[in-house]
Formats: sequence, structure tokens, C-alpha cells
Amino acid sequence: MFTESDRTLLTRPLQAHITVAPKGERWPAPRPVWFELTADEELQIFSFAGTPRVSRLRENPRASIVVVAPVGEDEHWVSVEGEASIHTDGAHELAQRLADRYYGENDEAHRELVDSWMTEDLVRIVLHPEKVQRYRI
Repeated sequence: MFTESDRTLLTRPLQAHITVAPKGERWPAPRPVWFELTADEELQIFSFAGTPRVSRLRENPRASIVVVAPVGEDEHWVSVEGEASIHTDGAHELAQRLADRYYGENDEAHRELVDSWMTEDLVRIVLHPEKVQRYRI
């Protein structure tokens, strides 16, 4: 589903915005997240198991993620919609990989924070692409 240009954007350490179905009368509210493109061309993030995002995904397992090139670069974005599955396996390893990717492997300033995640109940959320939209200049 992804083009080579999409893959190039999706393998950079950029923030994505995830949107899940809101609860009650609330409006959808995207949230910034770290993400990883898997070898199976799915997008995955980690989350604390007790967050509202996880409970909403358990009720309605659909989400969208948008990744945008930074200001100063040619306009380029990729939007992915699909079913989301929640997994208890691999969440801590994903959190560590993403921390290394976004903070840097030797970033001592954030080491205590990342170490604290390893004692938490984390889940891995996998977005299975059903629809991909893109724009690139």
C-alpha cells in the first residue's frame, strides 16, 4: 500500500498524530506519538495500558495516523486508516527501540524516564492499513 516515497517518510524519526474514536460527545482529538513502520508495512506505537486511547480502541478498534514532513521541507504527508489491534507482547521492546530512535541511544538525560516505562504495563498498538492517502510536492 505504501510507495517508496511513503516508506522514506515513515522510516524517519518524525512524530505522527493518531486519532481514535472519541467517547461520548467529544470531538476526535489527534495526539502526537512515536511510531515504527514494521516489515509487514503496519504502523505500531506503544501506550500505557490504562490510557483512554487504549480503552477506546478496545471499544472501537479503528484509528488513523498522519505523518508530516517538517516545516522547511517540501510538503509531504501520509495518512493511514485502518483497524487497530492491541498486543501485550513486544510493547517494552518497542518502547525501548523508539526511545533510542527519538532520544538517541546514549541520551542520559532521558534514561530515567525510559527506565520507568519498563516497569509499567505497556501495550503495543498495531495499525493495519486499509486506506492510505498521501500528498507530495
